[in-house]
Amino acid sequence: MDIKAEAKYLRISPRKLRLVAETVKKMPLEMATANLTLMNKKGASLLLKLLKSAISNAKNNLNLREEDLKIKSITVDKGIVFKRWQPVSRGMAHAYKKQTSHAKIILEEIAKKTAKGKKITKRRKNGAKS
Repeated sequence: MDIKAEAKYLRISPRKLRLVAETVKKMPLEMATANLTLMNKKGASLLLKLLKSAISNAKNNLNLREEDLKIKSITVDKGIVFKRWQPVSRGMAHAYKKQTSHAKIILEEIAKKTAKGKKITKRRKNGAKS
C-alpha cells in the first residue's frame, strides 16, 4: 500500500530541492527525519514538513505505524516560473526568474518476513489481501 503526500508551488528552485531529496531517498524514516533536521539547506525544512505530512497520512488514514514505513520515492518537478524585472540605469530593465517546485513523497509499508522466509501480508476487513 502506497502512502502519498504532495506539496506544490514551493518557492525554491527544483535543482536546489533535488539536491536535498537525493540525500534522503531510500532511507528509513528515522534516519531521513534526523538528516533533514540537521541539514543546513532551505529545502530540508520543506521536505521535512512534507515527510511529516506523509507519515500522518499513514497513521490517520490507514492505521499504520511509523516503524513499518520506508520512503519509496521522492520526486521533484518544476512548477510555474514568476517573471520579474529589476529597473537599471538609462531607463532599461533586467529580467530575472523566480522558480517554484512541486515535490511528491511516496511511502511504502515494509513487508515483514516469518522464520520460513515468507512475507506476512495484512488482511483487510472484507477478507481481501492488501
